[in-house]
Amino acid sequence: MSLFQHRPYSERAAKWLEQSGLNPLLARLFAARGVEKPDDLSLELKNLLSPSELKNCLSTASLLADILGKRESIVIVADYDCDGATACAVAMRGLKLLGAESASIQFLVPNRFTMGYGLTPEVVELAAELKPKPRYLITVDNGIASAAGVERAREFGIDVIVTDHHLPADIIPNAAAIVNPNQVGCPFPSKALAGVGVMFYLLVALRAELRQRGKFTTETQPKIENLLDLVALGTVADVAQLDRNNRILVSNGLKRIRNGVCQAGIQALFQVAVRDVRKANAFDLGFAIGPRLNAAGRLADMSLGIRLLLTDDQGEALSIAQELDRINRERRVIETGMQEEALALLADDQLTDAMRDMPSICLWNEAWHQGVIGIVASRLKERFNRPALVFAPADGADSNELRGSGRSIAGFHLRDALDLVSKREPGLILKFGGHAMAAGLTIHKADFAQFDAAFQKVADELLTDDLLERSHSHDGSLAPHEFTPELGDLLAEEIWGQGFPQPVFYGEFEISEQSLMKEKHLRLQLRPIGSTASRAITGVWFNRTQTLPHRAKLAYRLVTDRYQGQARIQLMIEAHDDNPAN
Repeated sequence: MSLFQHRPYSERAAKWLEQSGLNPLLARLFAARGVEKPDDLSLELKNLLSPSELKNCLSTASLLADILGKRESIVIVADYDCDGATACAVAMRGLKLLGAESASIQFLVPNRFTMGYGLTPEVVELAAELKPKPRYLITVDNGIASAAGVERAREFGIDVIVTDHHLPADIIPNAAAIVNPNQVGCPFPSKALAGVGVMFYLLVALRAELRQRGKFTTETQPKIENLLDLVALGTVADVAQLDRNNRILVSNGLKRIRNGVCQAGIQALFQVAVRDVRKANAFDLGFAIGPRLNAAGRLADMSLGIRLLLTDDQGEALSIAQELDRINRERRVIETGMQEEALALLADDQLTDAMRDMPSICLWNEAWHQGVIGIVASRLKERFNRPALVFAPADGADSNELRGSGRSIAGFHLRDALDLVSKREPGLILKFGGHAMAAGLTIHKADFAQFDAAFQKVADELLTDDLLERSHSHDGSLAPHEFTPELGDLLAEEIWGQGFPQPVFYGEFEISEQSLMKEKHLRLQLRPIGSTASRAITGVWFNRTQTLPHRAKLAYRLVTDRYQGQARIQLMIEAHDDNPAN
């Protein structure tokens, strides 16, 4: 049974925000998300935290200024997801803006199927073969766990600068510099920076260093803020917590996109996704633009996605975006098949009730695609409200390995759970890394059952009944007169996302019609109880086929839908409260 909870908020804070001129509903929503005073509402760039608070950022900027001055050759080593791709594009574009010669800077992104994640020794060896041979490697969105890769680079006479945001491993790389808000001893108040945000901060510090050295003045300095559209995309797509600092980055990036002054690649992605760039919002970045860019790294080579973000040619950008759109459609087909197979495994009659009641899900299949396991893990986590780990056979030299991707629920730190398994059974996990909510790992195929048992034991110890009970936080009810397109537009303009969730409202409705769209989505005609409006409101519940009673309490998001110039509201149904006590 699901638990429905009204999201608490400070009435004092809400009143203060309202008195500052904020819409009363927004005041209540913001107060429920931790905004306490009107000053916190400002998302201007001047309110960003200072790079001086980010450990090693200023000293690394000084090192980079020396590197640029000596015209040393640089290779950016990226990750193969959206955060890594945007961070790579920010690094390439930003360093060129600040004086790096095109001939001296290249990028390299590992193939996830043959090289795995991060700066591995194999990636270093590949980088060392590039012409010109790099004097420096700069990692973006990876590297903090790449001690062996950094050592291999030193053997080649290559120094490594690590920029990352992931949690450190037990062994810290012996790099020339490390910039990571999550490294030990870093006082930076926002630990939620994505990899692209870390790189952006380093460029801001580098610009200040070069300005100090007299390379340019405040009036003539390059506009690093022109890269904020890339920062916004990478931050949202990586599901980074939208604390105030990240909201400032995302807000200013979205302004550039809405004003039509974003990168040609981002404009092309909006075009193939059939999204209005003038009304771009964080939801678009997370659910329409990000997945199309991620598709390159999942099924093909993220170099394609990075090329898209680096080109200024609109024709080339559209051509690459169309190819990414095709790959993303292929990814959806593969994902659907894998999800159906996973659900079949979980519903297998041979599974005992005890196994079905386990606190976590661990699955693998010989035919599953390594690039899609993370999405399937996410779908299973959402469906069963359990931490889920999904594995596929690893490609490359050692076919006896499985690579896994996991997603977790609130209150269960997935990376720490894997660390506990690793400490209890040394050697069982070959390598792992990640965050509280998402992690990746590699094990031997023959050890899957042993790992499953060990992980289930840890999950059983750490998970409580409260954590496993599905809960839905909502923002209360809307009055009948508030169901308007204007409110939908108002909500769409704000920055919502991880840690600053989209508003979800709760209310009772009469349901006059129910039908299926594409045989898998429930379409409803709804009237709020107490409303005197003659026209019903359309509601859509994606991936649900079971009909509802004629009168139902629903949790929903309110959005504005536009068709043939007409604006109308639509309710995106999130959940049905079937508890009569509520």
